[in-house]
Amino acid sequence: MQPVSNPRIETPERQTAARRSTWVSVWVNLALTAVQLVVGLFAHSQALVADAIHSLSDLVSDGIVLVANKHGAKAPDAAHPYGHLRFETAATLAIGVILILVGLGMLWGSFQRLQNPDLIPTVHAAALYTALLALLAKEGLFRYLLRVAHRVRSTLLVANAWHARSDAASSLVVALGVGANLAGLPLADPLAALVVGLMIARMGWKFSWQSFNDLVDRAADDDTERAIRERILGTSGVRGIHDLRTRKMGDMIWVEVDIEMDGQLTIEAGHAIAVEARKRVMADLPVLDVMTHFDPV
Repeated sequence: MQPVSNPRIETPERQTAARRSTWVSVWVNLALTAVQLVVGLFAHSQALVADAIHSLSDLVSDGIVLVANKHGAKAPDAAHPYGHLRFETAATLAIGVILILVGLGMLWGSFQRLQNPDLIPTVHAAALYTALLALLAKEGLFRYLLRVAHRVRSTLLVANAWHARSDAASSLVVALGVGANLAGLPLADPLAALVVGLMIARMGWKFSWQSFNDLVDRAADDDTERAIRERILGTSGVRGIHDLRTRKMGDMIWVEVDIEMDGQLTIEAGHAIAVEARKRVMADLPVLDVMTHFDPV
């Protein structure tokens, strides 16, 4: 059966929503980076400067999302007959690597400061207010991005949303560290920066590992494969199936399956059954296409 693209892969609404939400993230992170960096340097807060660098990494990831969204929406061509959906997966992997590098950099800086505790200054109260402002802004951005990601079903936008949530969590840690520093515990500020670095590196590893597995043709999860199997077996004329194979293609799934049918059917009748099974699978599941081969029984 010749593959036919699923019209639900990329729609103008999906592209527009991804682009608009990402630009919102760009402007929020741009403003936060500037404010956190200026106040962090003025207030002598390593934790707030680390949070500013984290926000800066968000700007880089937002740029990757915009580029991936543009290229991932392209139709299949001679060089990419299966489409360009894995641009999103590759972009998510890039975001993960960026997070790992940023987190490791923060860890190194924190260790350096902790080796010389006598040189750690008391931070200015402005750092605490800025950290609280960043916490509110990033939590709001996370909720907005995640809502859009679920509406358009984009794993890349989900990754970017959780990146914003990791920012919110890091801003909370920074606020606690700055508050403890103001209360007379000077080590709290670099320790807060250390915790932020660990959080960022962990999130980066999670995204990198998941994306890497998708790029090497990881199968769909068990629940999705079970749903695919049920829809095919529920098609009139299908006696059974075997050799069901799936692989991730961005946010979609490529399916290959052998369908068992009555050996006395004509080729036309068998083809009609296979087409109907394919339609049932693609009607409400994130399936890019279903390649079928039918065996007589």
